[in-house]
Amino acid sequence: MDFSFDEVQEDVRGLAAKLLEARVTPSRLRALEAGLDRMDRDLWAELAAANLLGLCLPERDGGSGYGIMEAVVVLEELGRVVAPVPFLETVVLAGMTVADLGTDEQRDRWLPGVVDGSSVLTAALQEPRADPLAPATTARRDGASWRLEGEKVAVPWGPLADGILVSASAGEGAAGLFLVAPDASGLTAERTESTHRQPQLNLTLDGAVGEAVGEGGLPDLHRRALAGLCALAVGVFSQAVRITAGYISEREQFGKPIATFQGATLTAADAYIETSGLTLAARAAAWRLAVGRPADDELAIAKFWVADAGQRIAHRCQHLHGGMGVDVDYPIHRYFLWAKELELTLGGATAQLLRLGASMAEEAMCTST
Repeated sequence: MDFSFDEVQEDVRGLAAKLLEARVTPSRLRALEAGLDRMDRDLWAELAAANLLGLCLPERDGGSGYGIMEAVVVLEELGRVVAPVPFLETVVLAGMTVADLGTDEQRDRWLPGVVDGSSVLTAALQEPRADPLAPATTARRDGASWRLEGEKVAVPWGPLADGILVSASAGEGAAGLFLVAPDASGLTAERTESTHRQPQLNLTLDGAVGEAVGEGGLPDLHRRALAGLCALAVGVFSQAVRITAGYISEREQFGKPIATFQGATLTAADAYIETSGLTLAARAAAWRLAVGRPADDELAIAKFWVADAGQRIAHRCQHLHGGMGVDVDYPIHRYFLWAKELELTLGGATAQLLRLGASMAEEAMCTST
């Protein structure tokens, strides 16, 4: 199987890499982390100017009309530099959902701001002790609107969001998506911070008014979320291994580079091999999603790689840096923090194995009958 990118995707990769390498530096990240906002708004404006924010949105809405694979290309590059911008949340999750399911009025209200970088959107999918595909949050119709009740946790970039896409159960086993304003009556928001220093919100919805976005969009939103997280992970772990290889090639111990010692070389090789496996799993799952093939099992497998192998990769890279690995003035620590965040978001390794087990059991029952 060949999961290399096509000519257009390689052009997108080149554009994104050139822009990000010039903008996202360790000193720039330190400056942003010292503030409250944490988002690189200058970078966000440059991504908009390059039309990368509109890359996978319809031409009707000012975008370029591409899809999830082109978004994956950008996300991998964002992961390589651990860029603090809400591309996944604003463009891939909320933006693509509104483009696919929203009314003309919703598209006209939200998508131009996504394309030109003036709006930040996010998605609230995670809850305490609940499967993201079976939210405990409920929605009941109230005239033309809906009233939402429940809790959402770790809403990424929530403090900066102009709109929040909330998943909720709407009765009879159906789950819907609802746009909620951050200042909506009945919504209580508590600011928190993620493991990798991203501003987040914990939400309490007590009759908060929401606006329905289509019907039945949660499974597709969840699939795009997993594909996006895995794409970010490809960039994060690939760059962590590259930084580590450079470090052990230059750092000397007993008068020799660390890379000349067999133990260090084999540890780095293990990290490289697992990163290659993770990359293959992530791109294969995203490709199936892009061409309309069933991808749930493949996405669970890819997310398992991110959670399970990802932690081994992160620990190996950290270990090979020795004392420098815990020095927050050296860039490798950010990749470790991102690895932990990516591991747990939308379910860790055990959650993915349980999902795969349930899928296998269902297939076996169908086969036996």
